[in-house]
Amino acid sequence: MTVVTHAGGMRFVGQGASGHDVVMDANEASGGHDTAARPVEVLLSSLGACTGMDVVSILRKSQDEPAAFRVEIADERATEYPKVLKRIHLAYVVRGDVSEERLKKAIELSLTKYCPIANSLAGVAEITYEMRFE
Repeated sequence: MTVVTHAGGMRFVGQGASGHDVVMDANEASGGHDTAARPVEVLLSSLGACTGMDVVSILRKSQDEPAAFRVEIADERATEYPKVLKRIHLAYVVRGDVSEERLKKAIELSLTKYCPIANSLAGVAEITYEMRFE
C-alpha cells in the first residue's frame, strides 16, 4: 500500500511498501514553498525510471550494458483543467558500445510489455520515443 500524508502547506509525503519517502510540493504561487518536485514531475520521473530500469536490465542480459544512460522526457499537456498529459516523448540517450538493434528491442519490450507506468499512461497520452547515441 502507498500512503500520501499532508505535511503542511502544499507539501505531501508519499510512502510506498518499500518504506522510502517521495516528497512533493507546489510552487509559492499555488500556496506551496517550492521545496520538492511537483506531482506530475514525479509521475514523469517514475515513467523514466520504470522504462529505464527495464532497458538496462534487458541490455545487461545480452551483455550490452551502456557506459552511461539516461531518459529525457518532454511532455505536452492540455491547456484546460485537468491539464492531462496529451503527449509524452522519451529520448533514450546512450553512451558506450551498445547495439542499436538491441536497444530498440529493449525499449519496445519495456513500453509494450514490462513497464506498468508506460502501459497505464499509453491509454491516456500518446507516447513516442527516440534513441540517441553520444
